[in-house]
Amino acid sequence: MTTPLALLSVAPAFADAKPATQEQSSKPTVKQLEKAAEIARKAYEDAVKAVRDARDALDVLATDASPLRVAQKAAEKEATKAATAKTAADTAVTDAKTALAALPADATVEQKAAAEKAVTDAEAVAKTAAETKTAADAKSATAQDALDNARVAAAQQISLAQQAEKDALGVKKAADKALADALEEEGDEGDGKCVLEPEFTTVVTGLPSTVVAGKWVDFKLRLTNGTDKTMDEVYPFVTVHASDKNGIKDLSHLLKLQWSSATSKAWQNVDVENYVDRIAPLKAGAHSDIKLRLKADAKAPDGQGVAFVAGDYWNDDTSCGGTPDLTTYEFKIAAAGTKPGTVPPAKPGKATKPPVAAPSPQGTSSPQPVSGALAKTGSNSAVPQIALAGAAAVVVGAGAVFVVRRRKSDSAA
Repeated sequence: MTTPLALLSVAPAFADAKPATQEQSSKPTVKQLEKAAEIARKAYEDAVKAVRDARDALDVLATDASPLRVAQKAAEKEATKAATAKTAADTAVTDAKTALAALPADATVEQKAAAEKAVTDAEAVAKTAAETKTAADAKSATAQDALDNARVAAAQQISLAQQAEKDALGVKKAADKALADALEEEGDEGDGKCVLEPEFTTVVTGLPSTVVAGKWVDFKLRLTNGTDKTMDEVYPFVTVHASDKNGIKDLSHLLKLQWSSATSKAWQNVDVENYVDRIAPLKAGAHSDIKLRLKADAKAPDGQGVAFVAGDYWNDDTSCGGTPDLTTYEFKIAAAGTKPGTVPPAKPGKATKPPVAAPSPQGTSSPQPVSGALAKTGSNSAVPQIALAGAAAVVVGAGAVFVVRRRKSDSAA
């Protein structure tokens, strides 16, 4: 497996931990590949942020709040003022000379002296005005150059950041594939047909980080087939669980979750197996959106909740698989009547890796997990109290691909 070794070479935090005597031909363990994949994921996220920051920096230069823009505007205003003063001074010189030339032949010595002095004084003012204008013009040009150079540098930084993002994505994909291959080789795909698919993703958007009891909140689940092959049937998985704010009392029964899709627009409750509308097919590179809505019962107390999302697929050639991870989205539950103000969206937590075991024969009453992302759940350090939620998810989510397989069998009967 040359790819994992190449990946490890770009992950210093991991590579430095290798013994000096380790040969490059040795095969990395799953644990090492998981660490490398995590490093690659973090590097990619940092690269994405760097692109966003670089674009923001360029946008700032176009605003009046930019210090360089402020300096350029001030210098430009100063140059305009100096140009106006020079024009007035030049006009004064012309007028003084005209007045001197217009003196009558019988003008007194005093009159001639005064007219000559007016010309001299006007020329002195004009000279100073010309010098001031030259300096102001130079200052304005310097300020403009500084702004232009900053814009060019910002644009170049965007280009560099975008290339770094592209490179980081390539490393991330290689890391994900190396990990998936290693898991497959160890038998984590169950019966050899179902596989973990890193390019198959499920992402939630619009779920608020605080849900007020008694009110529906709308959000969306997007499933994306990032592979180069069509998935004939895709089964989105979504479930929500909750506990009180101390993590002791299970409040999951007070949550109501419904879905709607392009093929079934009426709101429907998520079924007992926590699957929503089947997508058939999901073409390579395509995505499909499922509308979701969630409500905590009006009598629900303050608490905390978590949504789990994943997806599985089944192909006509009997190959199958699922998302490698089950992603969590944590949210707070506020008692009815609470006015939380502006609420940011819930952010995805650290995905969990599923355990793998052989499936039970079709028709048995106790399915075992095989692959997909639904067999193992939990919460990150931000909400360690949701133990009940994690336990409930293990029960309802075990054996995602097995369920898909059973559904496929049932539909064919």
